[in-house]
Amino acid sequence: MTTNAELAERYASALPSFLHLLYDRPISIDRGEGSYVWDVEGRRYLDFFGGVLTTMIGHAEPSVVAAVQQQAAKVMHTSTLYLSEPMIAFAEDVARVSGIDDARVFFTPSGSEANDAALLMATVHRGSNQILAMRNSYHGRTFSAQAVTAHRSWSSTSLTGLNVTFVQGGYRLRSPFRHLDDDAYTTACVDDLVQLIDMTTSGDVAAMIAEPIQGVGGFAVPPDGFFGAMGKVLASHGILFISDEVQTGWGRTGEHFWGYEAHGILPDMLTFAKGVGNGITLAGVVGRAEIFDSIGALQFSTFGGNPLSAAAGRATLRRVLEDDLQANALAMGRRLVEALTPAVEQADFVAELRGRGLMQAMEFVHPGSIEPDAARAGAVLEACRDRGLLVGKGGLYGNVIRVTPMLNVSAAEIDEGAAALVGALAAADA
Repeated sequence: MTTNAELAERYASALPSFLHLLYDRPISIDRGEGSYVWDVEGRRYLDFFGGVLTTMIGHAEPSVVAAVQQQAAKVMHTSTLYLSEPMIAFAEDVARVSGIDDARVFFTPSGSEANDAALLMATVHRGSNQILAMRNSYHGRTFSAQAVTAHRSWSSTSLTGLNVTFVQGGYRLRSPFRHLDDDAYTTACVDDLVQLIDMTTSGDVAAMIAEPIQGVGGFAVPPDGFFGAMGKVLASHGILFISDEVQTGWGRTGEHFWGYEAHGILPDMLTFAKGVGNGITLAGVVGRAEIFDSIGALQFSTFGGNPLSAAAGRATLRRVLEDDLQANALAMGRRLVEALTPAVEQADFVAELRGRGLMQAMEFVHPGSIEPDAARAGAVLEACRDRGLLVGKGGLYGNVIRVTPMLNVSAAEIDEGAAALVGALAAADA
């Protein structure tokens, strides 16, 4: 039998050193069913991370598996150079639920490439390379996506063809405006946006890209209406708004299908990825036709929207809508928060329990301060694994535990996961 340790050795010898494994004793996921996975040594884990929010409605979900198998038996790949009914049908589905008028959809293999494409279209449409992005943001690993990412640990280079200005966003815990109430906080950030446009740009800014809830940044949540208030400033300058819904889309926040809907704003473009393929490589951009039509050069996508991915996307979206998994995300998210709150309130090393729906996080600090405590977060991560629970880690300083169950998670699974988290907090305290 192959062991986790043996695979870790092979991983280190075959893959680049800039890749990092999540645990001190890495695990290899061999198979999954619903909310559970098994490693190569046969140990079962409750999966509350889903491969970074990607397996969204359960491992080996029968309807998605059947759709993929049926499509694979016909044809797996054609590219956008050919008419593909699965791709066209899924584009129609996505355009319909996006909320954007006269929408067009361009499929890509990853969220990084989706954000890349959105930035390309915005800069061409506006004839400007100036971009506004949020502090504490993460938009991917590609060259342009890194340029609009405000995390030093994710920045490989300062070289970029974009002129990027970073504005105050939703990460309130470390904002200079953190002591203000919701309305005053929003007003202060909007005032900062106005000043930055006036002082640090030449005026013809192409777009602002933002995550409604910052994902890798530790699920930082701005006040409701935050981006709507910023949108008024953007609109007065003709600046496009790109909503990065790679982690917030498809009902995960519970209260809304898309993260932007909490803010009274309609984006000019939105990007999506991760969960909609339920594990299959699938991402894309939705936007107004006039923006897409700004591209005059020949374009195509080799793998974006391929028949296999499109079949998985259609099957996943159908389950989300027909089973009203957004409502389940809202109910189970509340159940999770209620179960964790007493333990968090007793832990003086947890600064915040924050999030929406099935997108929850705990930020760890040294008691009596907001100084990040990445070691404590790491200890909780390992303690969860020891208790049979897989969660994620993130945050600007690597001090945030991210908890993202499947959208169709059951109450019993929430209770099991919450008990493991509470136990891990107690272990970290000891």
